[in-house]
Amino acid sequence: MTEQKKTIGLGWQLAFAATSGCSATVVVQPMDLIKNRMQTSPGLGVGSCVKNIITEGGPTALWTGLGAGLLRQCSYTTVRLGVYRKMEESYTANNFFEKLLMGGSAGFVGSLFGNPAEVALIRMCADGNLPVAERRGYTSAFNALSRIVKEEGLATLWRGSTPTIARAIVVNAAQLGTYSQAKESIRKGVGLNDGILLHFCAAMVSGMVTTIASMPVDIVKTRLQCQKYVNGVPEYKGVIDVFSRIIKAEGVLSLWSGFWPYYFRLGPHTVITFILVEQLKDLYLNASK
Repeated sequence: MTEQKKTIGLGWQLAFAATSGCSATVVVQPMDLIKNRMQTSPGLGVGSCVKNIITEGGPTALWTGLGAGLLRQCSYTTVRLGVYRKMEESYTANNFFEKLLMGGSAGFVGSLFGNPAEVALIRMCADGNLPVAERRGYTSAFNALSRIVKEEGLATLWRGSTPTIARAIVVNAAQLGTYSQAKESIRKGVGLNDGILLHFCAAMVSGMVTTIASMPVDIVKTRLQCQKYVNGVPEYKGVIDVFSRIIKAEGVLSLWSGFWPYYFRLGPHTVITFILVEQLKDLYLNASK
C-alpha cells in the first residue's frame, strides 16, 4: 500500500511565509532603504547615502520604513510564497519552464495584494531625499496609507501597479523557479542532502539571478511610485517614458543603479526566507507525525 504524501494546509503555508518574510525584512531593511534612496537620487553612492541617513536620524534611521516593509511581507510575500508552496504540493513541475511559470503566477497574485504597502514603503524610504519642505512626513505605514487615500484617492495605492506586477512576475519566476531548480540540481550534482546547507546554496543562486533580472523593472517601479505632480501633471507619462528617460539621461547601466545594496538586500532576504520556510515546514511535518 502506497503511503500518502502529507500536505500542509494553505493557512499554515501563509503563516510560514509571513513569519519567514517578516524575519528576513527586519534584517535587510537598511539595504532596502539605501537601495530606494539611490534609485530616487541618481549619482548618490552607497557611502554618502549611509552617511546622510545616519547624520540626519542616527543609526536607527537605517530602519526607516520598517513598518511598511513588514506590512508588505504580510501581504505580498505571504500570498506569493503561500500560493507557490500550495501549487508545488498540488502539481509536480515537469521542467524548468513550468517552475518559472508557477513562480510568475504566484508573483502576479501576490503583487495585487501587496501594491498598497509597496507604495507606502517606497515613499517612506525615499522621503529623506526630498527637501525638508517637500517631505511627506508619514509617521507609520498605516498613517501613510490613510493619508494617501485621503489626499490622493484610493486608486493611488495601486500607482505603479503595472511595473509592480511585472517586477513581481520577473522576481518570482526567477526567485522561486530558480530556487526549486537550483535545489534539485545541487542535490543531484553535488550530492547534498536536503538541509540548511542545500537551502542556503540554492537561495544564493536564486538571489543573484533574481537581482540581475529584476533590477530594471524595480527602478522603474520606484520612480513611478515616488513621482511628483506639478499642477496635477505627473512627472512621468508611464513605464516606457520612465525607461527611455532613465536611459537617455543616465545611461543604460543606471537601470542597475544600487545593484549591490539591492543584492545584499535580496540575497540575504531570499536566504533567510527560504531557510525559515523550509525549517518551519519540516517542524510542522515532524510534529504532525
